[in-house]
Parts: sequence; C-alpha cells; structure tokens
Amino acid sequence: MQITESPCVHVCTIDRGSGLCIGCGRTIDEISRWVSMSAAERRAIMDGLPARLAAADLPPRPPPVRTGRRRLRGTP
Repeated sequence: MQITESPCVHVCTIDRGSGLCIGCGRTIDEISRWVSMSAAERRAIMDGLPARLAAADLPPRPPPVRTGRRRLRGTP
C-alpha cells in the first residue's frame, strides 16, 4: 500500500476571505484533486503552503499528519 503525503492536519475549515483551508492552506479544488495529482504537483503545492497561510494572515499550520496505515513487518 502506498502512502500519499498530505499536509492535512484534520482542521478542515475554509476561510471565507481567502478561500483556503485554515488547517493546511489548500483550496477546495486542491483538496478534492489531491489523490489524483502527481507527487510533483503535490510537492509544489506543499512547498508554497506556509507562504500562502502567511499572506492570508492565517496562523501557521501544525506539522503534517501522515495519512494511511503502514503494515508492520511480520504482521498479517
């Protein structure tokens, strides 16, 4: 199973003024297309999120949470 890197911090609220999620800084369109984007597209967006949040005067986001599950070696 492949784990998709995500900036989601499970604070999913869209700021009306900026149109950005106050938790991760993505737009609704980016959130909805996230799993279909290439790794390069996701990385480019993630690299710009801190600046986006700052420009929108939103608080800095907490560290990203890894989503998905990893199977431990040796477990069924």
